[in-house]
Amino acid sequence: MYRDIPEELRNLVEPVVEDAGFELVDLTLQRGRPPWSLRVTVDTHEGDGRVPVDRCAQVSREIGTQLDATDAIPSAYRLEVSSPGLDRVLARQKDFAAAQGSDVALETRTPLDGRRRFRGRLVDFADDIARILIDGVEYAIPFADVAKAKVIYEFTAADFAGDDDAQ
Repeated sequence: MYRDIPEELRNLVEPVVEDAGFELVDLTLQRGRPPWSLRVTVDTHEGDGRVPVDRCAQVSREIGTQLDATDAIPSAYRLEVSSPGLDRVLARQKDFAAAQGSDVALETRTPLDGRRRFRGRLVDFADDIARILIDGVEYAIPFADVAKAKVIYEFTAADFAGDDDAQ
């Protein structure tokens, strides 16, 4: 989640992302045996996920330079910069608002009604409350309780249909 990004990393990475004309959606640092893994998710200001691979590579080089110059990560690390993709991460309130009407998978920080994992239709997001419909039951989940969430992309036959104009 965007709010969980360590402030010192966000202060180093976000200006680089913004200078490239994008928004920082999420950043996760997985520690453990080296190399650590740093995953940065960026998106366009329109939130359409249309970040070309070459621009991700460019942003990655700039972020890597910034992190190495400040010695921000005290271990060898692997850096990955990507766009949200089909199963886009929901890390900010604006991501939830844009995903209304979509199927989502969500995990809470603590159990809510005896469960932490929810998968259903995001019917509304207002006043920092995500309302998810699961098997006819609506759950109201405060944004502050969300540990992680993403849109579940449902493939259709149209996704695999050939382009008749290409022939």
